[in-house]
Amino acid sequence: MEKVFSKLRTLDAYPKINEDFYSRTLSGGVITLVSSIFILFLFFSELRLYLHTVTETKLLVDTSRGEKLHINFDVTFPSIPCSLLSVDAMDISGEQHIDIRHDITKKRIDAQHNVLEIRQDGIGAPKIEKPLQKHGGRLEHNETYCGTCYGAEMSDDQCCNSCEEVREAYRKKSWAITNMDLIDQCKREGFVQKVKEEEGEGCNIYGSLEVNKVAGNFHFSPGKSFHYSNFHLQDLLSIQNDIYNISHKINKLSFGDYFPGMVNPLDGVQWSHDTQYGMYQYFIKVVPTVYTHIWGHTIKSNQYSVTEHFKNNEFGRFQAFPGVFFFYDFNPIKVSMNLLIYISVIFLSQQITVRFLH
Repeated sequence: MEKVFSKLRTLDAYPKINEDFYSRTLSGGVITLVSSIFILFLFFSELRLYLHTVTETKLLVDTSRGEKLHINFDVTFPSIPCSLLSVDAMDISGEQHIDIRHDITKKRIDAQHNVLEIRQDGIGAPKIEKPLQKHGGRLEHNETYCGTCYGAEMSDDQCCNSCEEVREAYRKKSWAITNMDLIDQCKREGFVQKVKEEEGEGCNIYGSLEVNKVAGNFHFSPGKSFHYSNFHLQDLLSIQNDIYNISHKINKLSFGDYFPGMVNPLDGVQWSHDTQYGMYQYFIKVVPTVYTHIWGHTIKSNQYSVTEHFKNNEFGRFQAFPGVFFFYDFNPIKVSMNLLIYISVIFLSQQITVRFLH
């Protein structure tokens, strides 16, 4: 075994000359150092090329059915108070969501964009408790009080004990409230007075919605909406139009979860106009996207493109419904994005041999 080790020690692919035949110089040392640094630079450059990733993109037919669409938004309205601003949505399958409150937060802001109050909206419409007595009861301020719905009752024993319940009953009938001061519940709760107190304020509304994955729309508007003869109408006709300035800034708008390289065209978009009454529309084409990471982790999300249109206060014989509308439709083609490691077949194939005369 010792003989084997001895032979290995004498093995040298690059035989050296005897030290008596060369001399060490300063210039030779500098050249050796610079060459070593250059060789290391080339080595790590090739290594980075060898390890870098590429995204492989494929176009496929989207065959998904019955899925949900997750919408993330963050929009600021500098001229509409939070007490008046609401979110509504509807899809073409007939599912209408009135005053959606799926994880929605409102921030009251002043003219300098200072935060005055933060409100966390609840989920779903307020529940109407089973009434304990008919309309017209005298004990209207105790637990047996059953308020009138002002003709919008669906049944004889239905009660509307709050302003919100009266408005909800009117929306179900596709009626608009022409004078909030005539509604005892709204007058008692000071609804109109609250709106007047917040006049001059703005609202930052953000959160998320979950809707059916079919074409539809969601919108931000003063008051709450209902459908009548295929037209969107508002339930607050008595509120003055001068607070319906729909100038806005979209801080964030995305459809689905974030994935690396995701670009949302409407992020940071701002629109302002002197017109106090009108409808601003965004027509969005949503492209389903599946992003697969190197290690196999998959993210189902969406990309989108958008066009914009402003409709002023008069169109035909109907008045434009004030608000900011987002109409979305889906592309039948799905994008599949796979993140891959680039395998370089020429890595280390370039061998650099530097010989210097020492």
